[in-house]
Parts: sequence; structure tokens; C-alpha cells
Amino acid sequence: MKLDDLILISVDDHIIEPPDMFVNHLPERYKAEAPQLVHQDDGTDVWRFREIAIPNVALNAVAGRPKTEYGMEPQGLDEIRPGCYDVDERVKDMNAGGVLASMNFPSFPGFAARLFATEDADFSLALVRAYNDWHIDEWCGAHPGRFIPMALPVIWDAEACAGEVRRVAAKGCHSLTFSENPAAMGYPSFHDEYWDPLWRALCDTGTVLNVHIGSSGRLAIPAVDSPPDVMITLQPMNIVSAAADLLWSRVIKQFPDIRIALSEGGTGWIPYFLERVDRTFEMHATWTLQDFGGRLPSEVFRENFLTCFITDSLGVKLRHDIGIDNICWEADYPHSDSLWPDAPEHLNEVLAEHGVPDEDTRKMTHENAMRWYSFDPFAHVPRERATVGALRRAAEGHDVSVKPRSHRVIAPEERLESYRTRAQAALAAAAGK
Repeated sequence: MKLDDLILISVDDHIIEPPDMFVNHLPERYKAEAPQLVHQDDGTDVWRFREIAIPNVALNAVAGRPKTEYGMEPQGLDEIRPGCYDVDERVKDMNAGGVLASMNFPSFPGFAARLFATEDADFSLALVRAYNDWHIDEWCGAHPGRFIPMALPVIWDAEACAGEVRRVAAKGCHSLTFSENPAAMGYPSFHDEYWDPLWRALCDTGTVLNVHIGSSGRLAIPAVDSPPDVMITLQPMNIVSAAADLLWSRVIKQFPDIRIALSEGGTGWIPYFLERVDRTFEMHATWTLQDFGGRLPSEVFRENFLTCFITDSLGVKLRHDIGIDNICWEADYPHSDSLWPDAPEHLNEVLAEHGVPDEDTRKMTHENAMRWYSFDPFAHVPRERATVGALRRAAEGHDVSVKPRSHRVIAPEERLESYRTRAQAALAAAAGK
């Protein structure tokens, strides 16, 4: 398949939320208490909610910026591309990057919206609903066919979470972001019956549970003085743990229709993982009492788990060992792993390298995403206008040049110190200190 003929749907991108997101959707009685984006004297912007301040971290919004500006330090909205937080500009960036449609994970509330958990259950639920309505009605609704809607969970209340899944499903949303390890956040584990109302709601509505790397708040680092490269290298390890925990859990057996996406987890590790789980089952099921109804764990994995990659050459090569029907592509805009606006070129090189036929290409680039998320972009965008070539022609003149945006020059040593501070806090939190 030619580069310009590719149709790309990304199942993992991110929003930097705009300051006015709560204006139209939060009940009037709560607006004074809502999170506020505050511009600080040092030029950075932070979301403030009660006693908590959540900065915009540089690595979360580096699209179109030189690598010398990558880091963990806070930044202001005026230091990042408008496409990070403005939906009209986002679509222009998507066109320029050849991306037809995108599913966008949250930023400041956290992947599991734990920020919104307060002592006032009604207020907390109102915050989740306001975010979800803004995301579905305003962000996704502004450009039909261009976004797969995704909902925040009510992570602190399984019954309320199930109710929210059903509510947003009625609005056409069949994607829920969730923690890859709720136990690490102080909630019941995946193995607890506490979550059964949620699993039931997901199955009843055909909604996918998306467990994103890092969504439990834990960094996979051995020590606080480990170089940041260690953390970046090990990021997918949390998702491997989540895959094992869920695959061996009662959830898969008692709710066989559940569908789980391992978001931003990559794919190259999966063939060995599947070999390992089958070997474990063969050697130990007699005493661990695992029973998959006559099937192997690897077979169950291919039915219930969705995987995704950015430019995972090994995963593409081993696509049939993974399962060609449960692999999707992702762009990760505007994070530091993103290859925007040249992602189609990088992907096309990998596809060509391994001689991927058109049928497999279509599945990984858009057909699997459409099927898993009950999403049909072609109801709004004709196929002839949905290709990389057509989208880029529509974006002619849109500035995609790489340019510095930071207000100040930050020495590499300062960037490393910012990382170490965050790593130390993460390790302390994991140790319960």
C-alpha cells in the first residue's frame, strides 16, 4: 500500500485541557469549587484544585518543539502548540500528520480521574460527568468522525462508575480510561468482586476498558538515582503486569465479553508473554486451579485484549504471533514518543520492511480500532477524504515547523534535577511514606 493511501486511526493520543472546559457542563452550585487553570508569576500554568496543584509537564506537550526542550519541568499554555488544547487546531495538526481519527486520554485529572475524588460524592460525580460531557459534546462533537470519545471513570465508586459507563454509552461513547492497577491507588484489586458492577456495565454496553501505562501513578524505576532513561525504558513493564493480572483473574472467566486495551504498551513483548502464560498454564494449572474452559491463556488473550504500537518493528514482524485482529496503531500526540507530523512515513517504513500485505495493514491502521470501539468515521468523512494524502492536501499551508517555544533556556542539569525530584516523590508514595 502506498503511503498516501493509508488510513490512520490513533487509539492513544492526549489532551492538554483548556481553561474553560467546566464552564458549560458543571452545575452552577459547584463552579466556584471547580479546578482552575492558574497562570503563575514564573510564566507556567497549573491546574489548582483545593490544595493540589497539577503543572503542565513539558514531556506531555512537545509536538513541534526541539528535543532540547524535552524535560519534566512545568510550562505555560503559551509554550506549547495550540493543537494540544484547542480542538480546531488539533484537527489541523491531525490533517497535517495524516491522521483521520484519534482517541484522547486526559491529562490533569490523571488517567483514572483520582483527582476528582473528594469527601462530597455528589460533587465528585458532577466533576466526572462535566468532564465527560465536555469531552464528548464539545471536543469530539466539534468535528464528527475525527475523535473516538473516551470517558473518565468514577474510580472511587464501582456502582457509580457502572452508571456513568451506561450514561455515556447512550451518548455514543464506548471507551473508558482506567488504572492499570487500582490496588496501587488504594482501591480494591482487579480480583475483588467490588468491581463486578463495572465489568457488567462494560460488557452490556460494548465499552472497552483502557489501562494506560503509568495510570496507577507508579513509575517503574529501581532507585531514585536511576537515570531517567531507565524509567523511560521500563514504562511498558507496568502494562505487562496489568496484562498478567487481568488475564489470570476471575474477571476474564466470569465476564467473557469484557474487552481490555493495553494502551501505549507496545507489542514486541507479547509473543514471549503468550508463550510464558501458556507454559505456566501447562505446568501449574493442576494446583493453581486455573480453568479457561478448554482454551489456552494465549487464545483468551487474543479474544479479550487490544494492543497498540507507535513504530514497533518487532511487533509488526510478529503480528500473527500476537494476533492480527487485536493490534492497533497509535500516534501519542503531543507526548514525547510522538513522531508527528512524520508518523505516516515512519509507519510506512516499518510496514514496507516486513512486507505487510494490504489486508493486515488496514486492520492495524484503522479497521481494528473501528471494530473494537464501535466507531465509524466514514459516516462523517468519505473514504476518499480520509487518507493520509487527502488529509495532508487539506492541511496545505498549516505550519508544522519545529521551533523553540520555552520562555527560558533550561540547562540539562536542571532538567535532570527536576526528574529526580519527581522520581523521589513517586518512590516515596509507592513506599507509603
